[in-house]
Amino acid sequence: MKLRIFSLLFIGMFFLSSTSIAQTDISMITHSYNRASYNPAAIARPNYLYLFSSVRSQWNGVSGGPLVVNLQASQFFSSINSAFGISLISDKIGISQVINPMLTYAFKIENNREWSLSMGLSAGVFSRNFDGTQFEPVEINDPSINYDIDRIIRPDANVGIEIQSPHFIFGASSTHLLAIMKPENLFLASNHRYAYVMYKQNNIELFNYNVGMQMVNRNNLTVLEGSANIRFKQATGLSSGSREIFDLGMTYRSSKQMTFLFGLNLFNDFRVAYAYNQSFNTGYTFNTTHEIMLEYRIFSRSSSTRALGQKDEFWYH
Repeated sequence: MKLRIFSLLFIGMFFLSSTSIAQTDISMITHSYNRASYNPAAIARPNYLYLFSSVRSQWNGVSGGPLVVNLQASQFFSSINSAFGISLISDKIGISQVINPMLTYAFKIENNREWSLSMGLSAGVFSRNFDGTQFEPVEINDPSINYDIDRIIRPDANVGIEIQSPHFIFGASSTHLLAIMKPENLFLASNHRYAYVMYKQNNIELFNYNVGMQMVNRNNLTVLEGSANIRFKQATGLSSGSREIFDLGMTYRSSKQMTFLFGLNLFNDFRVAYAYNQSFNTGYTFNTTHEIMLEYRIFSRSSSTRALGQKDEFWYH
């Protein structure tokens, strides 16, 4: 029988395969400014309120492909060297939808801006809802289809650490900690482990850039990723220096996936970006992924994220 249920089963197998982990996981290039989606230590951004949102449409061409909405807000308080954040992720795939609200805390130690160490922890709940009434089978009386509505709610936690110097960023994190040593299935979250290193250069007259490598591990699946991003600058005068106007980025994953990014600084503190993911695996070349990101910063005072001794306003990490 030709049933829509086969589309859902296909999505399930696709989600668990090694060829799909790159699209379901977070791309390094799309979150090079905001790693808090997978490392809570990254919210320790001194002296400003940071707002982030993104919408990602995955596996285009597949009925019921994932639609992920990500909302985040965080604020750093210098007096206590601490940052507090809140996030909400909605991930809808087929007849299933995940709601993942989290509260985040990060503590930062630094030495005259020469180096810094941040440690972060997120805690919240992982809720997955199954709505069988959304099935649209050709034969509505098919006994193999379950039209029930069910919900699973579990506590959730992420942990991470990040070390920064003027030119390097090192980080490691683990998400969905309470899923460690539990069998992976379609109903619950699986533990992911991230490790990354980035090199950034912000002292060139016409552009800034960063390059990086990341490793993502989930159970027996490991994906390596290399990325590069260049941010073009424009001179704004002798008194105000230069500012970044747009950026181009690219990443390649060992699972034969490539992501291209274009970002535009509409204002000094407001940035919009678009990312396109292309798979080169046989049979999946038409199942692309699109993502739109918005980032906004509200400075509380002259921030250490600005260039020292200048008025340049760069999107530092």
